[in-house]
Amino acid sequence: RLARELLRGPTAAERSAASAAEVAGRWRAWPTGRIFPEALRYGLDQGAPERASRVGVSPDTACADAVDPPLAASLVVRGCRAVLRATYLDQLQGIAVTLGVAAFPDEPSARAAVPWFPGRGEVAPGLRALGFPDSVVARFGDASRQVASLAQRGPYLVAATVGYADGRPRLPAGRQQDELAELGPQLVEGVLRPLAAPAAVRCGEREWVC
Repeated sequence: RLARELLRGPTAAERSAASAAEVAGRWRAWPTGRIFPEALRYGLDQGAPERASRVGVSPDTACADAVDPPLAASLVVRGCRAVLRATYLDQLQGIAVTLGVAAFPDEPSARAAVPWFPGRGEVAPGLRALGFPDSVVARFGDASRQVASLAQRGPYLVAATVGYADGRPRLPAGRQQDELAELGPQLVEGVLRPLAAPAAVRCGEREWVC
């Protein structure tokens, strides 16, 4: 019986557990440039595809530092492991988008955190804007947040805070450019899709535990 157990292949449950563990560890295992590529593609008004360029990535990954204080406690109590943030510029360099990847232990924990983020038409309490000194987004701060977007899949929740790169204060909805609302969800999906994609389990290889 022992020999049969040692020689058998992995069960479906073991493969599933190995895949889930690999996906949940990507935020730590993947290099920064894989999570936040130098450029993300998007499209506006059925025009030609455009590219948003990465300006910088925050070295700080603490969950509580990446979001507004009222939201921080809700993330931590649900097991938030880290929030990775990067800021992108649209192709015309007028719109800044801070993307935040919140990593949780599992899918239920991430899903439970979704309702605590801003609802439609709101920006706070939410992901904090990330500006970089001596860059085009140096003036982009929390007061500049115009719109927000959010998506969750697997153990990850990806949020976007969008505003004007010149740091202008939040404008009434009717005065905001349509691109603000269209850009965020596309960049969110560009980061979330590969990060949460199911893993191809290879139990015979050294890095896999099945």
